[in-house]
Amino acid sequence: MDTGSDRVVVPHRPDRFRQHIPLPPGARVGPAAPWYDLAAKKMRFGTADVHDAFADLGPAAPSPREVVPGRPGAAVLAALYDDDGEAWIILTRRTELLRAHSGEVSFPGGRQEPGEALEQTARRETVEEIALADDVRFVGELDHLSTITSGSVIVPFVGVLDAPPVGLVPNPAEVDAILQVPLSRLLSPEVFRSEIWPMPDGTEFPVFFFDLDEDTVWGATAAMLRQLLGFLTGTVRRGELGHS
Repeated sequence: MDTGSDRVVVPHRPDRFRQHIPLPPGARVGPAAPWYDLAAKKMRFGTADVHDAFADLGPAAPSPREVVPGRPGAAVLAALYDDDGEAWIILTRRTELLRAHSGEVSFPGGRQEPGEALEQTARRETVEEIALADDVRFVGELDHLSTITSGSVIVPFVGVLDAPPVGLVPNPAEVDAILQVPLSRLLSPEVFRSEIWPMPDGTEFPVFFFDLDEDTVWGATAAMLRQLLGFLTGTVRRGELGHS
């Protein structure tokens, strides 16, 4: 894949998706998935592999805009479960009624409440948004990050369930749909793509995408997914989130 290092290659955007994602002037095609050259190797993983991957990692890298002590943060939960020997991950499509990030695909999560640990925030928000029973076993954290638009610092927790979830219900005030996706699909070479966006200050910023049926996962959530899959495939290390 041409990374755009020699010439600007304008990204091609599939037109089947629900969302309208901005394409800044000067944006160019970015690198392929870190695991692109591993397509012939093992690309099916279970939750045991997820657990093992985090057991060998050090502590999560903080965001450059990490929260100051005492200031509320935010947390999300990437919950996985095994089905037919393969790990699946739970995502949500945000309702169009929300003021921020409406219609986007994300992990359940939200802002920390007073006196609440961020692990509790991730659990509470997941129960509130999709009625996921509070029996998730946390196995680790992805690197911390912040959103460009709001500057909110997010701590992404990764957890596993002992069985496929039952009784999931989207909270209509926040969630339009619950998406459950096998990791092998996210690892498919044709699903991942990236773009390099120029910033007003002259710097460049990588933006990642996972193209599903009618939805595309992009931005902060895609950066988290990319790192999670990179940890599993051994192609991404701590501090290589690709999103500040």
